[in-house]
Amino acid sequence: MQTELSKRLGVEHALFGFTPFPAVAAAISRAGGFGVLGAVRYTAPDELQRDLDWIEAHADGRPYGLDVVMPAKKVGGVTEADVEAMIPEGHRQFVKNTLAEHGVPELAEGEASGWRITGWMEQVARTQLDVAFDRPIKLLANALGSPPADVVARAHDKGILVAALAGSARHAIKHREAGIDVVVAQGYEAGGHTGEIATMVLTPEVVDAVHPLPVLAAGGIGSGEQAAAALALGAQGVWLGSIWLTTTEAGLPSPVLVRKLLAAGSGDTVRSRALTGKPARQLRTAWTDAWDDPQGPGALPMPLQGLLVAEAVTRIQKYGVEPLLGTPVGQIVGRMNSERSVQAVVDDLTRGFERAVDRINRIAGRSQQ
Repeated sequence: MQTELSKRLGVEHALFGFTPFPAVAAAISRAGGFGVLGAVRYTAPDELQRDLDWIEAHADGRPYGLDVVMPAKKVGGVTEADVEAMIPEGHRQFVKNTLAEHGVPELAEGEASGWRITGWMEQVARTQLDVAFDRPIKLLANALGSPPADVVARAHDKGILVAALAGSARHAIKHREAGIDVVVAQGYEAGGHTGEIATMVLTPEVVDAVHPLPVLAAGGIGSGEQAAAALALGAQGVWLGSIWLTTTEAGLPSPVLVRKLLAAGSGDTVRSRALTGKPARQLRTAWTDAWDDPQGPGALPMPLQGLLVAEAVTRIQKYGVEPLLGTPVGQIVGRMNSERSVQAVVDDLTRGFERAVDRINRIAGRSQQ
């Protein structure tokens, strides 16, 4: 399952696996794919340094990359405290009321929230990049589009390819004009922040719009047959995220969340602003319903919402409050029916790809007779 891009990066399979878990990223690379570690949850450079070093030590010399969340435009002088001060008291009270309604316990005294999305802030993202550029990463992806021009130039100086996610052909063209090397066409079905266009429609539009730049298809892909379809549409690989959540290497700390993921169908997700303030596909829960209710205050814009709900999400996760407990995940969750190793997932993907190619070859052979 090789393409020009996978050969350029030195990987066996054109499977690009995004994950917040270092063990999963390393396992994807060991299995012949390309592991990409998500950096948005890191607030301290030494923590990211530790995990990148761990991946380097456990990837068996295989290539890997990093995904950051960095705005293209510089917003100077804004601190986390400045942003916190913008959060209305009414929204804070809504959070308290919702948690109280479901009996969510408080954190222990002095226990800090473990879930604060500050990686979107430019100063945080730049400290992450300072760490990453000292490591042998082969790809830098940005989930908020094209990173600043100086970041692109710095990556290129180090021989690192730069990728950016796009939800429309128009966005993809802007990435090409910004000097991006790889465009990830992320469809509506994907977990996390998504646009409005489905993967089957979006992928060929982006391929045509940015030719000859390589395109990776993302969103709703969790089988080898779907990967073959993406390549048939002109993509040079697939970008997979949700499928790794229920792997044994992910080691999700909440058995309640694992059970919910394994039981969920493809219709059990929703695009909601509840988590970050931007539409993000996630499990539908009482938490998303509360924020999406027209009678409620409505989610704040990014990044206010992420900071507002940080402690609440930590409490929900720590105590496994099932009605409220969720996670970003795509519609492919309907295929995530058992816990498997990363290697088993990759094996299943490659076997399915081979089946799809054989099927098409048989059809093409008959049509030529």
